[in-house]
Amino acid sequence: MNSSELRSTLALAGIFGLRMLGLFLLLPVFSLHAKDLPGGQNALWVGLALGIFNIVQAFFHIPLGTLSDRIGRKPVVLWGLSLFIAGAFIAASRDDLLWIAIGRGLMGAGAISAAVSAWVADLTREQVRTAAMAIVGGSIGLSFAMSLVIATPIYRAIGLDGMFLLLAGLGFVGFLVAWLLVPNPPKQIRAAPQPLRQIFFRPELMRLNVGVFVLNATQVAMFLVVPRLLVNAGLPLDDHWKVYFPVVVISFFLMLPGIIYGEKKKQWRRVLLTSVVILLLAQVLFLQAHSLALIVLALLVYFVGFNLLEALQPSMVSRWAKDEKGAALGIYNTTQSVGLFAGAAIGGLLMQYSGYLSVFIGGSVLIILWLIIAWPMRNVPSAQAASLEDLQTQLSVDPLVAHA
Repeated sequence: MNSSELRSTLALAGIFGLRMLGLFLLLPVFSLHAKDLPGGQNALWVGLALGIFNIVQAFFHIPLGTLSDRIGRKPVVLWGLSLFIAGAFIAASRDDLLWIAIGRGLMGAGAISAAVSAWVADLTREQVRTAAMAIVGGSIGLSFAMSLVIATPIYRAIGLDGMFLLLAGLGFVGFLVAWLLVPNPPKQIRAAPQPLRQIFFRPELMRLNVGVFVLNATQVAMFLVVPRLLVNAGLPLDDHWKVYFPVVVISFFLMLPGIIYGEKKKQWRRVLLTSVVILLLAQVLFLQAHSLALIVLALLVYFVGFNLLEALQPSMVSRWAKDEKGAALGIYNTTQSVGLFAGAAIGGLLMQYSGYLSVFIGGSVLIILWLIIAWPMRNVPSAQAASLEDLQTQLSVDPLVAHA
């Protein structure tokens, strides 16, 4: 990765991580703060105020991703960050559950994940794209791990309204970075835009969308259970970050050999299938995890597979999508949001009626189905192979070109 690619990737990963911080930073403290607000005794309202960020975001991934294909990545990202900043100010302005929900909803409406991922793909060469996506994916894990460590001290120091003002300030920094430091991608001659339905039903993209649905559904369902396992193993809730933080950081470094192998050998399909098997192994380990050491091992195995897939799948989507990266990644991110919601709902039902082990059994079944669906996937063609394939297609349909 050259200096320009690295600088752009780090800047965009920071912007991506900033939005994730807007989601994760409130998780450890919001329910405690909300109980003293009017309506805060209603768990449904508290959940909606917290979750509306994801709900609204799911509706805007595809429109904003598609729009970024038409008018460019930078205008869409700047617009999305503007909404994020405005929403944070609204949420900070009133210590009221309704206004917090309105602000959080507006923050979610600036759904720039697809545009940022497509921007990374536009600014990186094919041979380093997965590594760039790994850095972006790593920013998500780092935001999650940091939130577990810093959320409570920040809340005690500046309160919830101060946390929203902090997010607004970080959003403004992200706005300046996107505006001034990240270059526009080189202009390319684009083919006529394809209907969204055609992009959605491309077989390879559908397999990747199934993958991100299962990945996030099983993750959310798993984290309904893992905190209880840690408490049962003797680790107090306030100390859980001492497990999560090192596990997330170490797993990031452990997954790097897989990324390097996939890029050097052009074996992205093999790495993807191996990563899915690693996730399955983690589910099996959780079924046997009755001690703190085994729980930590299962988490470490899980996050190695998770981080590999977080890097690999968006990169593969951008390669298969070609000129429709924004639209394809919008569909991908929407499927991700649906997976997050489905995992929470189904995981909760399984826990309530069948016990916590059923969550891991159900997750194992879903991952096996994912493996079956993903198995026929072709390896992503290299840029040279894709260009040759396009030329062959043109020759086969244009006899004048073939004759020439």
